[in-house]
Amino acid sequence: MADPLEPLTRLPGVAADADAVREALTRVHNHRANRRGWPATAAEASVRAARASASLDGGAAELPAEGPVTDPVLAGSLRVAEALGGLLTAWRSAPGQALARLHVLAAADLPGMTHDDLGRPRRDPGVGERLDALARLVTGGTSVPAPVLVAVVHGELLALAPFTSATGVVARAAARLTAVGTGLDPKGLAVPEVGHYRAAGEYRDAAAAFATGQAEGLARWFAHCAQAWQIGAREGLGIADAASGG
Repeated sequence: MADPLEPLTRLPGVAADADAVREALTRVHNHRANRRGWPATAAEASVRAARASASLDGGAAELPAEGPVTDPVLAGSLRVAEALGGLLTAWRSAPGQALARLHVLAAADLPGMTHDDLGRPRRDPGVGERLDALARLVTGGTSVPAPVLVAVVHGELLALAPFTSATGVVARAAARLTAVGTGLDPKGLAVPEVGHYRAAGEYRDAAAAFATGQAEGLARWFAHCAQAWQIGAREGLGIADAASGG
């Protein structure tokens, strides 16, 4: 069967951008601080990712100086970040289950949420079918370069908004899981969420362009994601430099 995502690799700039993302992430993983000390740098990257992701969804970006996190969006984003490693197996084999768990973690403290709302996709026409199609891609239904698949997962979840809340936090976490699961960023050392946050206006506009399904909009989204991942790689290098004393 034909690869459903293969035509995307022929859009202007996509192949070159995918190569640039892989090269940037290779530099992060080859940093001397990440050869043995990567658990510490990955933990710092995870927290920075959670903060940036929460801010993009209207939550607080800063951790309190003391005491528990009270902002519900940030609290959910931090729970998601902490759980990602344990969800990798489920993401590779049963992405729907992983998405449901991500939503439970992200949305548990949001105002107006009930137990029945958590982890349950909307029943609107087409939602289930599109989630199934995305699951097939994640579980081996495509052989496109990993940066392309990561961008598709991210963009499709933003466009579909399968849950009634926490769309952005869930979509960015799923993109992060895809990057780890495909081996693009296997240790989770980059912080692309910072790249999205620094270009928040373009992030939202490019996501809306992706949702149109038009070639120009798709190319715009891939270009934005590639830039965000390269910024995220530089963020990861900064974390590694600090860990090694420069």
